[in-house]
Amino acid sequence: MLVKPIKTKLFKPKQNLLEFLDKFLPKIKEGGIVVVTSKIVALSEGRFCVVKNEKEKSAIIRQESERVIKTKYVYLTIKDGDVLANAGVDESNANGQLILLPKDSYKSAVIIHNYLRKKHHLKKLGIIITDSRLLPLRAGVVGIALGYAGFKGIKNYIGQKDLFGRPFEFSKTDIADSLATAAVLTMGEGTEMQPLCVISDAPVTFTSKVNRKELKIDIKEDIYKPLFEKI
Repeated sequence: MLVKPIKTKLFKPKQNLLEFLDKFLPKIKEGGIVVVTSKIVALSEGRFCVVKNEKEKSAIIRQESERVIKTKYVYLTIKDGDVLANAGVDESNANGQLILLPKDSYKSAVIIHNYLRKKHHLKKLGIIITDSRLLPLRAGVVGIALGYAGFKGIKNYIGQKDLFGRPFEFSKTDIADSLATAAVLTMGEGTEMQPLCVISDAPVTFTSKVNRKELKIDIKEDIYKPLFEKI
């Protein structure tokens, strides 16, 4: 698998995203996966604002969240079924603004998927809209797929047998977030100015329709539920 970040110029607020992709993406090959950071998707949608103080910032975060817990450093939030710091509201590389997450990352991924597939005459193409997130008890951020299109986001091993004939009861591989992490690693979090990435030869199953709920787990069924309850 090859993961290649793409250096671009600074994306401007309300700039046309598809024209930006046309300008900086290379010729996409069959079976490729195009990764787009959520920040430029949000900027293209006008999902940004300026706040005067922490009170206004807090109000925006709460407005963007389904559940909110205030902690020493950030608000721990649930948004669209994902656990995120500050509901994904970001101040880094934002030029004094708050950049929110895209309105619907799955819908955005489908729009990009349909456009690029037609433009490059492709049958198999994947799209991932990424963001960064923290993991419990681990330093540093990893990638998360806020939305994706064109491939199955999970590989299910349940019912299959392991090397010694024991059936898997729970094992699934999170394909979408694993690819997002690989992309985020190469795209960078600082001044790299690499909001795009192309992944080739990824071990994915391409599909014309994605189940946006396939990676979601009800909090009542989550293995961390007892820990959440105690906290």
